[in-house]
Amino acid sequence: MRILSGTLVIACVVGLSGCSVVTRVGVKLLYRRADLPAAQIIRDVCYAPAAACDNPHRLDLYLPAGRDWPVMLFVHGGNWTEGDKSLRAGGADVYANVGRFYASQGIGVAVINYRLQPATDWRGQVADARQATRWIHDHIREHGGRPDDIFLMGHSAGGYLSAFVALDTTSPDFTPVRGAIIVSGAGLDIADSKTYELGESRTYYEKRFRGQDATEQWKTVASPVHYVTRAAPPFLILHSGGEKPALKRQAHLLEDALRQQGANVRLTVVPGESHSRIVLTLSRPDKTAGPAILEFVRREWMSRP
Repeated sequence: MRILSGTLVIACVVGLSGCSVVTRVGVKLLYRRADLPAAQIIRDVCYAPAAACDNPHRLDLYLPAGRDWPVMLFVHGGNWTEGDKSLRAGGADVYANVGRFYASQGIGVAVINYRLQPATDWRGQVADARQATRWIHDHIREHGGRPDDIFLMGHSAGGYLSAFVALDTTSPDFTPVRGAIIVSGAGLDIADSKTYELGESRTYYEKRFRGQDATEQWKTVASPVHYVTRAAPPFLILHSGGEKPALKRQAHLLEDALRQQGANVRLTVVPGESHSRIVLTLSRPDKTAGPAILEFVRREWMSRP
């Protein structure tokens, strides 16, 4: 799990080890700009108390026309150590395009920043994602959205954070969500030994999650699958056809844990893409990921009580 340097590659910021490099040519082939009137975009909204409102505690809102629409909170990836809601790669505004695309389809989007390691630990990152979710619940009605129709979506490390926030009902800051969309999630079951046999680095996860714990309990405590219960919201899990075997396994481990609890879950494989390139397909109506996400949100939204 190593990050490369340079401004030409999406994999530098959102990928894990072994992922494909997406050059300017790759961006040119996959990126398709979605349009949304500038008046429907609000940038750098603070989701933390004023005293703590620095750059990591801000989000960008992409608002559909009209009122009473569902909203997705999008959490970027980046190995828990890098990434930004304003990511540009090869001239493409990758995450902003996700916001514009779904807002143009009638789904509000909040693209968030959060504190990165080592400025905080994984618990602080989960707390930031929880706080952003609570802010959406408390304030999205002011912008036309429905506070009880929140969907969490994240890629890679962002998928980890989204799954954790959706599943950990033990937290006093828990906010129920309508559903969760996990895109090429990493670290979903850190305790799974087979994942390391398939090539993931134990040292990598120890550095990000172990802290001062002298026992092996940290692997369970830090794993979203540990918090799966019958109360889990509906899940859509996606991974690319070109995903590393270890990360494919992580997706299936989460799917299996949800199914064992009787949760509503479906897993979709996005053909012909990689861990990093899949991000560019999230905002494409003609690729597998975009339509699957739209169908999932609309189905769960329309089936609400």
